Amino acid sequence: HKYPLGFMDVVSIEKTDEHFRMLYDVKGRYMPLSIDSKEANFKLCKVKRRAITKNRVPYIVTHDGRTIRYPNPDIKKNDTIKLNLESGNVEATIKFDNGAMVFVTGGNNIGRIGVLSHVEKHNGGFDIAHVRDAR
Repeated sequence: HKYPLGFMDVVSIEKTDEHFRMLYDVKGRYMPLSIDSKEANFKLCKVKRRAITKNRVPYIVTHDGRTIRYPNPDIKKNDTIKLNLESGNVEATIKFDNGAMVFVTGGNNIGRIGVLSHVEKHNGGFDIAHVRDAR
C-alpha cells in the first residue's frame, strides 16, 4: 500500500516475513530497524495532548495523529503509550519521569538515546530536557 511512513511505524514485508521499525539515525534520517513478528504487533506513541470534548469525553492525541478516547487517567502529556496495532488498545504506559529511557526526535540531538536526568520548566516557552547518554 502507498501510505507515508513516520517515526516508530512498522513496515512488514510478507513475502520474506521481515518486519522493520522506522527510527532516526544520528543525522536525522529514517533508518529501518529489523524486529521480530511479535514486536511488529505494537507501536510506541508519544502523548502530545490530553483534553476533554464538549460532551465531557476525555481523550488523548498521539504524535502520529491518533485520537484515543477514554484513556487511563494516569496518562499525561509527554508520556509514552504502547499501542496494540491490531486492536488499537493501550497496553502499557511509560511515564516521562527522571530516569526514563528517552529517544530524541528533534533538534540538534535527533536520534540520540539516553536517560532523562531532569526537565527545566519555562513558563510561556519551551521546556528543556537534559539527557545523559545511555552508554
